[in-house]
Amino acid sequence: MDWLLTPLNYEFMRQALWASLLVGILCPVVGTYLIVQRMAMLGDVVAHGVLPGLAIASFANLPILAGAFVMGLFSTFVIAWIRTQSRIKVDTAMAITFSTFFSLGITLLTVFRSRVPLEQLLFGDILSIRATDVQQIAVITALVLVGVALFYKELLFFTFDPLGAEALGLPITRINFGLMAAITLAIIAGMKTVGVILVVALMVGPAATAYLLVKELHWMMILGAILGVLFGMVGMYSSYYLDIPSGPAIGLTVFGGFLLALLFSPRQGILIRYWQA
Repeated sequence: MDWLLTPLNYEFMRQALWASLLVGILCPVVGTYLIVQRMAMLGDVVAHGVLPGLAIASFANLPILAGAFVMGLFSTFVIAWIRTQSRIKVDTAMAITFSTFFSLGITLLTVFRSRVPLEQLLFGDILSIRATDVQQIAVITALVLVGVALFYKELLFFTFDPLGAEALGLPITRINFGLMAAITLAIIAGMKTVGVILVVALMVGPAATAYLLVKELHWMMILGAILGVLFGMVGMYSSYYLDIPSGPAIGLTVFGGFLLALLFSPRQGILIRYWQA
């Protein structure tokens, strides 16, 4: 048990583990909707879309999280605008928006000489997390989970049949806005832990792993959250004992878990199908 308890002697590890636990719950719950809607790339777009907002807010001495939130939502608006105003498909619109916002963010961070290190934004720095950061992540997690619980039926209907939801009079515009806001908040929460590049791995990876193991949406969210916490903890302990960066360690752990499910899932595992053939 010493190997499990020794890292807890350090304050920075305790805060980092709390942060990884909260983000491990939050990101897969939101990522479940991206997986089911086949919009996983959207998480990547929003993750990089927040960069210009971070740069502008940092330069203007405004709350950094507010700048990231506004610009993250704006990136989803740009995607929708391109889709409605042209024949461009959604994947192309996301690719264009992704590259544009990422390039703009890097440029502004460099020109404005942001007080937030670029490497920390891209790859995270979970070991520098303070108690106030954990509190912010906890508030974001609580807000998103309460919203998902309150509007679960509407989100479920919208996710699987948006046209039917609109026909029944559901406010699909507001539902979609709420979902985009939840995605942006989850990315902001995970940005400090694993950075904007790897936060999508934590958002999509555990949810995709759960997708291979269960059928129902609510079980996918629950199992995804459990796996997100597990992957986060394993990644943190691996980074501590192997002396490697925590963000990439968590990202690699997520892929390792997904690969195991891909090979050995009782319903969809590659090796299981091979053995049963």
